[in-house]
Amino acid sequence: MSEPQAASKPHMEYEKVLSGSSTQVAQFDTNDKTLLQKFQHFLHSSPAAVPLIVLLLSVAIFGTILGSKFFSAFTLTLILQQVAITGIIGAAQTLIILTAGIDLSVGAIMVLSSVVMGQFAVNYGVPAPLAILAGFATGAICGFINGYLVARVKLPPFIVTLGMWQIVLATNFLYSANETIRSQDLEAKAPLLQFFGENFRFGGAVFTYGVLALIILVAILWYVLNRTAWGRHLYAVGDDPDAAELAGVNVKKMLISVYTMSGIICALGGWALIGRIGSVSPTAGQFANIESITAVVIGGLSLFGGRGSIMGMLFGALIVGVFALGLRLIGTDPQWTYLMIGVLIIAAVAIDQWIRKVAG
Repeated sequence: MSEPQAASKPHMEYEKVLSGSSTQVAQFDTNDKTLLQKFQHFLHSSPAAVPLIVLLLSVAIFGTILGSKFFSAFTLTLILQQVAITGIIGAAQTLIILTAGIDLSVGAIMVLSSVVMGQFAVNYGVPAPLAILAGFATGAICGFINGYLVARVKLPPFIVTLGMWQIVLATNFLYSANETIRSQDLEAKAPLLQFFGENFRFGGAVFTYGVLALIILVAILWYVLNRTAWGRHLYAVGDDPDAAELAGVNVKKMLISVYTMSGIICALGGWALIGRIGSVSPTAGQFANIESITAVVIGGLSLFGGRGSIMGMLFGALIVGVFALGLRLIGTDPQWTYLMIGVLIIAAVAIDQWIRKVAG
C-alpha cells in the first residue's frame, strides 16, 4: 500500500463514523420536568396568569355564596366603577415598577393635578379645556422632576418619591387653602371636569366614562409595552440597566420619559377623581399610592423590575374590588377586607419569588 493510500484510510474511517452519528443539536435542558415545574415555567412566561386565576376563583367563591346578589350586571359594573381610579393610578405605578423603581407620590400628584384643574376653571375663570391641560402639565412636571432626580442625580426612587410625596402634599394644601370646590360650582362653570363621572348604558350594565378611560388606557399601554421599541426598552432597563446600556438603550432618557409619562397618567386619574366624587377636594385620594402598589403587587408584577404585565395590574385591582364588595355584601367587619388583602399581598410576593427561581 502506497503512503498516500495509507494516509487516506484513517480519514475514510472517520467519515464512516461521522455519517452514522447523530445529527441532533446538543441540548442541555432535560425534558423530564415534573408537572409542578412545567406549571412554574408557564407562570414565568405568563405573568398575568396568577392574578387572573385568583380573580376567577374570587368571583366564583363570592358568586357561590351570594348567588344573584353578586352575579348581577349592577354589582359587577359597580366593582369596575370602584376600581377605576385605583386602576388608572396603578397603570402609572406599573410603568415605574417595571423599571425596578417605586413611586410613593402618585396619589399626591393625582390630587394636586385635580386641584389645579379646579382652581384654574372655577376660581381663575380659565376655560375648562385649558384648565385640564394645566392639570396635565402639573402631573408631567412632577413626574419629570422625579425622573430627573432618579436618572441624572442617581438618587434611589424610594427616597425621591417619598420626598416628592411630602412636597406635593404640602403644596396641594397650601395652594388650595384646604378648601373644597363644590359640585354646584363645577356644574355651573366647568361641567367638563365632571365628565368621567357621567354614566352610559351597555345592555343591562351601567358604566361611567371613568371606567371607559381605564379600559382604553390599559389597552393603549398593553400595546405600547408589547409592540413598541419604547416598551421593549422599558423592560430591558428594569431587567438589567447595564446590559440595556450596552445594547444601545439610553437608560437615563428612558427613565425620565417613564416617570414623566407616569405623572401624566396621574393627572388623568385626577380628572377621573373629580368625576368620581363630583367635586375638587384636596383631601381625596389620600391612599391612592398604597392602593396602586397593592394592585401592582397582587397583579403579579415583580418589584425587582423587568417582569410583569399591565393586564396583571388590572386583574390585581379587580381582585381588591371583588374582595371589598363581596365581603361587604356578606356583612362582615370591614377589617376582614384589609386582612385578606394583606394576605394576598404577601402571597403574591412569595409566588413571585418562587416563579423567579425558573430564571435563576
